[in-house]
Amino acid sequence: MKRILITGKNSYVGNSFEKWLEKFPEKYMIEKISLRDESWRKQDLSIYDVILHVAGIAHITETKENENLYYTVNSDLAYEVAKKAKDDGTKHFIFLSSMSVYGIDTGVIDHDTIPKPNSNYGKSKFQAEVLIGSLGNDSFKIAILRPPMIYGKGCKGNYPRLAKLAAKTPMFPNIDNKRSMIYIDNLSEFIRNIIDNYEKGIFCPQNKEYVNTSNLVWEISQALGKNIRLTKFFNLLINNLNHTTINKVFGELIYEKKISNFEKDYNIIGFKESIHLTECGDKYNDRI
Repeated sequence: MKRILITGKNSYVGNSFEKWLEKFPEKYMIEKISLRDESWRKQDLSIYDVILHVAGIAHITETKENENLYYTVNSDLAYEVAKKAKDDGTKHFIFLSSMSVYGIDTGVIDHDTIPKPNSNYGKSKFQAEVLIGSLGNDSFKIAILRPPMIYGKGCKGNYPRLAKLAAKTPMFPNIDNKRSMIYIDNLSEFIRNIIDNYEKGIFCPQNKEYVNTSNLVWEISQALGKNIRLTKFFNLLINNLNHTTINKVFGELIYEKKISNFEKDYNIIGFKESIHLTECGDKYNDRI
């Protein structure tokens, strides 16, 4: 039985991963700790086979006032946990990073793309990658995950904003774009594979299917029992606007599929089903 420690008691990814592993009660034992006080420093981490570090700051507006907080929590604290894990004798450390380390709003990311973060969130995550990576060796294996936008029931970030829009607006731009995304259960299964195979390296998991923003909003509306209309009326305006928010919603940002380790077969839930599960939860399973 694998003994797993998750750092971050209120993490969406951590809590979702814990729930996912309930499907395999005979294989894994899960514990979670908070890093909000100093008590974790006194804990013996050698009793764990693997530590999944998901504690961090995300989904808040960046300001000059909170700039240092990103580096204190996302970078310094992550390194301190990894250093203690190594010193205590833990053999495997998984760090949840982000696609944001590449610092681009549009484009294709492949094996040759060099990280160049342009936000405090991205910079702090990449700094943590470098610091934690320096600790790795054959007896302390480090896996760094750089997922794209994560979505699922109860998620935060851009997805719930689009879901609110899909529920209220009668029409939405019909734009031809592609985005890399990953459903939370697919990510959880990917992490489970990393743990089972005791793997190290940098990983960029994603759904097998690229997501079109317009189709995403349409699928959400269908799951909610709405019937949103897609229109190309706004396309010329959108295509001529070079704005960060517009690029994040309608721009094309994808991982090249060759870098996403699909041979691990972690994409167990397809795009359409994932949207309906996100919006309807268990009620969706009752309808199919």
